Amino acid sequence: MTSPRSARRGGVARVIRYLYRVPLLLVHIVLFLPLTLLLMTPPLGRLGSAADPLEHRIVRWWSGWLMWLFGFRLQRYGQPLPGPVLFVANHVGWVDICMIHSQKMVGFVAKREIAGWPLVGWLATRGHTIYHQRGNTESLGGVMEEMVKRLNEQRPVAVFPEGRTRGGGAVGPFHARIFQAAVETGVPVQPVALRYGVRGDAQTRVAFGPNENFFDNFVRLLGEPPRRAEVHFLEPIATTDVEGRRRIAETSRARIVAVMEGP
Repeated sequence: MTSPRSARRGGVARVIRYLYRVPLLLVHIVLFLPLTLLLMTPPLGRLGSAADPLEHRIVRWWSGWLMWLFGFRLQRYGQPLPGPVLFVANHVGWVDICMIHSQKMVGFVAKREIAGWPLVGWLATRGHTIYHQRGNTESLGGVMEEMVKRLNEQRPVAVFPEGRTRGGGAVGPFHARIFQAAVETGVPVQPVALRYGVRGDAQTRVAFGPNENFFDNFVRLLGEPPRRAEVHFLEPIATTDVEGRRRIAETSRARIVAVMEGP
């Protein structure tokens, strides 16, 4: 049980973190966001190699600094595959998108509500997010078509096969249908494990709390103490070697769970 003195110290520490993080966040948004947008715009955004243009590097830089401002100290294990890949990750909260973008520029499949979120929605749209209206079969069909189109264009796509966040607890079942795009295009699937804290002990702190909306979670996380954030790019799955999208979904989830439960 937390003592009153410890609670007061924790409250003072949170206020101090707000005092220096809020100004830094405003600088990151007001000063560097317009610069980021400018450098992402053609022809500047296309400078560099075709595999890693300036636009991609800028997104990684901006997302990485945003994570740092929120106190996340990133650790990457493994390497994201180049070229057309379907990345599949466990879903904890809105921070997941920023964490992956800090390592790899990739178009996400995300719920349509994210488009209206302050800052994160803007970044998601600029990051070529494919929006899906939950519960709408027609929308899902359009999402699948767009995923196939991008993969055929040699562009990577990322999805959260759980379909929703779950409070930071156990990894939920993976919906197999979302893997159909990889099966149709023959591209590899690379599982990505996202783990917050020491051995994942901060999953529930990063996730949305009960009745907590995006703004509430955003403000709360801005005052949280610094903590480790791990992104594990795991052994890819060749869709030509595994029969059926359900088997691919089960294998992907098993590899992610092994990291979440491991040392």
